[in-house]
Amino acid sequence: MSTDSEIIQRSLGQPRAFAELFDRHARTVGGYTARRLGPDAGEDILSETFLVAFARRKSFDTAWDSALPWLYGIASRLIKKHRAREAKHLRSSAASAAREEHISHGDLDATVARLDAEISTRELAPMIASLSAKDRDTLLLYAWGDLTYEEIAVALGVPVGTVRSRMNRIRTRLNPARGSGREHVVNEKKGEVDGRFRASA
Repeated sequence: MSTDSEIIQRSLGQPRAFAELFDRHARTVGGYTARRLGPDAGEDILSETFLVAFARRKSFDTAWDSALPWLYGIASRLIKKHRAREAKHLRSSAASAAREEHISHGDLDATVARLDAEISTRELAPMIASLSAKDRDTLLLYAWGDLTYEEIAVALGVPVGTVRSRMNRIRTRLNPARGSGREHVVNEKKGEVDGRFRASA
């Protein structure tokens, strides 16, 4: 079986070969984007992720056999942009309402629907939702993407030491009483989250 790196290199001369990468990883990446944004927006981000990956395939680091961390990195950046655009739109709608400008019933319904969708897709516990965007991306790539610290570093374009630092900070935020035997323990030595934590994340 070809490695992802081999598929990408082959696609440089045979663009259709890139479809193999989509077939191999679309379900995994799509599951991650859907959990972050909901099924509809998640599917859009999935498509955009592979379009961006195809356009940038020459820049893929062939030292890595798997392209999954690279794809997760692209998806994470697109999710961030999506949420920034959505937040800007909602702030604009709220500002218009505050200025008592006319809003049609349809516009109001659409705004409410967007807010409902945002709330309904926020499956994380309040403490996790309150993490900074960088810490949240790090945690979710670990818990939902099942990436190692090294792979997360590749995905986010940061040193692995930064990933370890973020995970330590996250562990402190989510489990201030660590060492007391409570659930949600991160094994720092192995860099693993136990099954209970992973399931709740």
